[in-house]
Amino acid sequence: MNTALSKEDRAFAEEMRAFFASEMPAEMRERLGRGGHPSRDDIVTTMRILDDHGLAAPHWPVEWGGKDWTPLQRHLFAEEMVMANVPSPLAFNTAMVGPVIATFGSQEQKERFLPATARCDIWWSQGFSEPNAGSDLASLKTTAVRDGDEYVVNGQKTWTTLGQFGDWIFCLVRTDSAAKKQRGISFLLIDMTSPGLTVRPIHLIDGGYEVNEVFLDNVRVPADQLVGEENQGWSYAKFLLGNERTANASIGLIKSRILRIKRLGGTALDDPLLRARLTRLEVEATALEMSVLRVLAREASLPPGVPDPTSSMLKLKGSELQQDASELLTDILGPAGLAYRETDEVPAGFDALPEGALDAMPTYFNWRKASIYAGSNEVQREIIAKTILKF
Repeated sequence: MNTALSKEDRAFAEEMRAFFASEMPAEMRERLGRGGHPSRDDIVTTMRILDDHGLAAPHWPVEWGGKDWTPLQRHLFAEEMVMANVPSPLAFNTAMVGPVIATFGSQEQKERFLPATARCDIWWSQGFSEPNAGSDLASLKTTAVRDGDEYVVNGQKTWTTLGQFGDWIFCLVRTDSAAKKQRGISFLLIDMTSPGLTVRPIHLIDGGYEVNEVFLDNVRVPADQLVGEENQGWSYAKFLLGNERTANASIGLIKSRILRIKRLGGTALDDPLLRARLTRLEVEATALEMSVLRVLAREASLPPGVPDPTSSMLKLKGSELQQDASELLTDILGPAGLAYRETDEVPAGFDALPEGALDAMPTYFNWRKASIYAGSNEVQREIIAKTILKF
């Protein structure tokens, strides 16, 4: 296929670039461009501005606020957003539970949840992984037992990203313990203020706090908060994770990090080994982007709700390049990258706060997770072997 952008696609990208530059708060964009981390308020503000312009969830059905865009236009929209230093919409809302409700939910669920989800009036959390069910997600133990018009839920979820902000959580739960493990799972929507639900923080090696444990002790959930059919949750989870892995190629994020490496590299990039690493990173990022465009071109031919198995390749390579980029920036900054500060305080030994001090080392540590979340890279290799290589 021809992966060069058409005149119309280039015009679309320029329109989106101008929109982000004019409509998003300049202070926020400048702060994030220096390496600051988006706050809860940054994400909510961004989503509400997008919603005001009908752009909160362009990939959703048009009747629920989506845009009749091509897959390529959706890709360009997301890429321009990242390159403009605008925080991406909360993935749990727009890329995960939103499409699941829009595709498999009841009309009542769509009307109740989708508008609030797009606007981030509801902050969703993801309740999939458990202490002994991460990559092997189908081994989950959290149970939901039907009791009249309610389910009684017991169990534990872990690595619940940003769960400290969560209003609701979408959970995979076991509703038939006698069935084969993939066949006895259901998809429940749970209010996180429900009695018996407890969130506890997990502190990370980068000094941050973004993941949590969630405990469910006899949590009663109305049965009308079951999405789709009982015991069909595994199919909905595969649909969700297929969408997530395509997004996790993170082309815009990688390209933005490459630009930052070039801007901060200075004389360090005169070193031929560092230049070679940068060149390889750029070439592989370009190759990954071409692969993303090929997958996007095929997307329209796939049946609704069926993920392209090639998305596993994109997730695998994208996570590796994210880690390569964070490592290269840390190596180029040298001691300046070790002077991490969460504030503008100038550390001892420096005349001014090095830009890389804002996030180089924390991002290096944090992005180790890229090869684990959304299905570990080992699992992605198994999917590739079975579905593409037919081993």
